[in-house]
Amino acid sequence: MSIKEDLEREEVREPLMDKKNLSYEQGGSFVQSRSKESAWMVYLSTFVAVCGSFAFGSCAGYSSPTENDIREDLSLSLAEYSVFGSILTFGAMIGAITSGPIADLIGRKGALRVAASFCVAGWLAIYFAQGVLALDLGRLATGYGMGIFSYVVPIFIAEISPKNLRGALTTTNQLMICGGVSVAFIIGTVLTWRALALTGIVPCAILVFGLFLIPESPRWLAKRGREEEFQTALQKLRGKEADISQEATEIKEYIETLERLPKARFVELFQRRYLRSIGVGLMVFQQFGGINGVCFYVSNIFESAGFSPSLGTIIYAILQVVVTALNTTVIDKAGRKPLLLVSASGLVLGCIITGISFYLKVNELAIKSVPALTLTGILLYIGSFSAGMGAVPWVIMSEIFPINIKGVAGSLATLVNWFGAWAISYTYNYLMSWSSYGTFILYAAINALAIVFVVTVVPETKGRTLEQIQAAINA
Repeated sequence: MSIKEDLEREEVREPLMDKKNLSYEQGGSFVQSRSKESAWMVYLSTFVAVCGSFAFGSCAGYSSPTENDIREDLSLSLAEYSVFGSILTFGAMIGAITSGPIADLIGRKGALRVAASFCVAGWLAIYFAQGVLALDLGRLATGYGMGIFSYVVPIFIAEISPKNLRGALTTTNQLMICGGVSVAFIIGTVLTWRALALTGIVPCAILVFGLFLIPESPRWLAKRGREEEFQTALQKLRGKEADISQEATEIKEYIETLERLPKARFVELFQRRYLRSIGVGLMVFQQFGGINGVCFYVSNIFESAGFSPSLGTIIYAILQVVVTALNTTVIDKAGRKPLLLVSASGLVLGCIITGISFYLKVNELAIKSVPALTLTGILLYIGSFSAGMGAVPWVIMSEIFPINIKGVAGSLATLVNWFGAWAISYTYNYLMSWSSYGTFILYAAINALAIVFVVTVVPETKGRTLEQIQAAINA
């Protein structure tokens, strides 16, 4: 039986808690007051976790507004600054490899502390840098922290959230990344590069302090056999008056089932049921659809097309944040799969329009229409990416892998994502030198393949507990 069929079968098997909620609704407003009481700790925990996402964005957005000042103050060559910019990705890949084992060994909160510590150390090294070595080591350290954040934040949020909020709350990870990038870009125009480095410490400090106020992931505690802490954490997240007995039983029974399975091995990730769970596959399409080429070189794209690079970049940044914010309000209503299909379709169209604009420019046809076409294509591209392919793969990755293999599988998915980010950013200029319009047609073809992948492989996970999703995958 396929995963999609399993999940459709699970849809009719609602947990006992939902039946209790239905009776409360019929009895009056009791369920509304209880839901308000039980949601605030989940919201607080999510806010603390996504401070890591904002720190991620601060790291990613740092190099763009600071290039000229750093090169001038430290007398760096273009090659030396290129190493400074790109070493972030290598640090993130190392962080991705180790993120799963760290999160499994010391917990989700412990992994967040490790990531924040590396980011703080990295920012301080950059702030005090007097030469290229300290600068690169600091950038490598912040990249390592980013790699851990990129895995642990969505996993932690998914594991603490009730199913009706899980999609929206996990999507705030991508929203805060966009926010961090945009803030770094904006304040980087008025602050010195050393002062901007210090601002990167702020979200890390809030995160470390906030971790003292929130519980650990109940599912991780259950997996580690810490029964009393598991019960306490789940009760805090659901509210003092909430009945957690059914949810606690479901989690423990599922953990016990998984504990009887053989220990996860790397080769098991390539078994059909895990490939069809698309945790890795969606990461491939997310990155190889060209996002980092467009994101890193958007100013050059606008400039080469004859459109104001500063105005285009500002519109681009604002649109990215706004669409990502809107996405958080619809993901648990529309579902994961429809958003992915709409997003990938928009990416194809955006790439085709941009490719046409460059074709017209190269062949000196309808030159006056090139700036407008380029702006339309790029804005459609980033708007479409923010509507689905930006956030939803991380949501599904956090949902789809069973907890006995989540550390290994999540590390692999995150590593693939970061490798794709590096590969696209590295090859973009070479591809553009080969053919500007051909580059975007190639990206359009990859995004078209993503549509086929989503239609044929991706199951819908909306409205189901993690245990229901993972039980269907392992059936």
